[in-house]
Amino acid sequence: MLKVFFVVTISYGLRMSPSSDHLHLQRLQRADPDRYFCTLFAPPEARGSLALLYLFNNELARAREVASEPLLARIRLQWWREVVEGEAKKHEIATPLSAALEAGVFARADLLGLIEAREMEAEGEIPDAAAFFAYARGTAGRLARIAGKVLGADSPVVEDLGTAYGVSGILRAVSFLAAQDRSLLPADATPLEGLVAQARALLNQRPPRAALAAALPAVFARRDLGKPFAPRSLSDKFAVLRAAFTGRV
Repeated sequence: MLKVFFVVTISYGLRMSPSSDHLHLQRLQRADPDRYFCTLFAPPEARGSLALLYLFNNELARAREVASEPLLARIRLQWWREVVEGEAKKHEIATPLSAALEAGVFARADLLGLIEAREMEAEGEIPDAAAFFAYARGTAGRLARIAGKVLGADSPVVEDLGTAYGVSGILRAVSFLAAQDRSLLPADATPLEGLVAQARALLNQRPPRAALAAALPAVFARRDLGKPFAPRSLSDKFAVLRAAFTGRV
């Protein structure tokens, strides 16, 4: 019975999304399934903006992933910096992003901060735990806070929860990054247990209800931290569904 309720709830949420936003949501489902699923619990009128924000973040994350060397990653990030600063570029994400910036949906300074944080990925290594958490906060944490603003609540709690999700994502990606001869872990060999403990401490907070959809990825973090990588399961999504109804991540 609960499974049927789950499917009906999500299907209803998709139907209620404005038709002009469907394309962004479809792209987000492929690019970032976790945040896509959490976005379905946002008010219908906000889903398209959230999807666009997360797709922009995905483009930044891919800058180093698809580049054969750090210089090329910096060039890709500079291209996006020019978009955020106001240069018109014809692109499936850049074009609607420019329109959203002109409409005041996002603050240019917020998006420029995301780009600046990503530059650490092109620097070679993250020296220590302090820099590691600064990176997680500047990327996933800042992203969650911007999403909260889109939903009407500028919350440091949402930023903390997003940071925890960012840490969990980095730890889940360790083997994937190693295959690319990359690492986002502290170069000083800080024990993973310490990173997990600090990230878990960030989870012990309750976000404002208005920004709940922006904070829901923290549910995945709570389930992932300290555990070996495992593909997403239906139980993970049920946990998000429960958090969406209780307001507790």
